Amino acid sequence: MKKIKYLFKRICSMSFNRLFETVNDVHKKTGKNKLLILLDIIYCGLKYQAGYVDYNLFEMYNMNKYERSTVITRGINNEIIRKYNDPEYMKIFNDKIKFNKKFDKYLKRDWLELTGQNLKEFKKFCEKHQQFIAKPTKESCGKGVEIIDGKNQNIEELYNSLLNGSQILIEEIAQQCKKINDLHPSSINTIRVVTLKGMVVTALLRIGNNNNHVDNFNHEGLCVPIDIEDGIIKYQAIDKKGNLYEKHPITNKDIIGFKIPEWQEVKKICEQASLEIPQVGYIGWDVCVTPNDVCFIEANEFPGHDLYGLPPHRTNNIGLLPKFKEAMEKEIK
Repeated sequence: MKKIKYLFKRICSMSFNRLFETVNDVHKKTGKNKLLILLDIIYCGLKYQAGYVDYNLFEMYNMNKYERSTVITRGINNEIIRKYNDPEYMKIFNDKIKFNKKFDKYLKRDWLELTGQNLKEFKKFCEKHQQFIAKPTKESCGKGVEIIDGKNQNIEELYNSLLNGSQILIEEIAQQCKKINDLHPSSINTIRVVTLKGMVVTALLRIGNNNNHVDNFNHEGLCVPIDIEDGIIKYQAIDKKGNLYEKHPITNKDIIGFKIPEWQEVKKICEQASLEIPQVGYIGWDVCVTPNDVCFIEANEFPGHDLYGLPPHRTNNIGLLPKFKEAMEKEIK
């Protein structure tokens, strides 16, 4: 019944123009009959809770029945969230201030909430940190995140400007280790580690590009999976346009073969933090490896599924759902 309700909801909100654009796109790539493609998209929606975006993104037209059953589609991802994440406790992750308060010991850097009543604290913060990060508290995908240089600025005017722009969370800039910094020095290149009931189920390195200050995939960034056992990158990185990279296009640093520093510590801190709020069991952690430590940048209580198991990152065309099911089965026991 839940699947039927989900599908009905998706159908009601569907853009039929984009659906038929997808049919045409798949037809151009495969030469398959358009009607058969449309019927196959409908079938995948009914069978695997995959919308037309999933169908095209994960190239389900090139997968057999078993391979399709291993893909984490949007519908399956939403099911996992509904099962393991209590909406009341998800609010802690929705609000960056609440998150920082709860996970302060994992941040390992200074931060301050601008309240309109703490100008003196802000001045002290600026004296200590000439440059800092300013963030809105409830945006995602890097929206509104800005590096602020307080040098030679009127501090009171800056304070009021940040308040008026709703950038009320300011943070000391995390310093990443040299090895990761060398990949793309203009951005903090974070590691997205996904935990499901205390178990690391997948991890991705996100690398900035074109000298952007954020590493987000939606801001020209690159993304590549990390082997969760040894922390080594074994695939090409991909950008949103589908371009693949063995080396970073700006710095020419090797991506394939890159080993994440302090990888076991990265996994350990994420597994430990994932137990802090047991009512939220499915979390995406954004981690920075510093010169001397490992720290959190932020976390996401609604991990997006679109970067899990992209075609260039699959082994034997198998998706990540079996790994997720392993974690769920361990939790049931």
